[in-house]
Amino acid sequence: MLLIFLLLPGMSLLASAAGDPDLPPCPSSPNCVSSRDPDPARRVDPIPFTGTAADARKGIETVVRSFPSAVVVDSSGMVVRAEFRSRLGFVDDVEFRIDDAAGVIHVRSASRTGYWDLGVNRRRVEAIREAFGGAMEKRSGDVPGNR
Repeated sequence: MLLIFLLLPGMSLLASAAGDPDLPPCPSSPNCVSSRDPDPARRVDPIPFTGTAADARKGIETVVRSFPSAVVVDSSGMVVRAEFRSRLGFVDDVEFRIDDAAGVIHVRSASRTGYWDLGVNRRRVEAIREAFGGAMEKRSGDVPGNR
């Protein structure tokens, strides 16, 4: 039974890595936020973008890399995955899925361990949203053909 419990979170990540077009669901613990979660306590708005999906991916990568605690671990197609490490060594996984048709980037940020995150994941997503919005505003004057 313990083995099943330990494998379930990994199975979600494996499904995600295998090309599942949606974000893995948040667990019942309050240490995860997602733009796809129906629960208002865990829901965040997706991040809007203008321009192309490739521009959005490049922009979100640039913003994530600007955080000293972040490492982009995968960036391909419409997906960017990153790890954020706290000073105490805790790792949070953040995943971005670009929805070109809707002009938004769906996001999920979740702690790997522990139960409470004291709002860290929500604040991180909002900081990324703000930085990305600022970067896109700067580029929008330079990029013809915006949405």
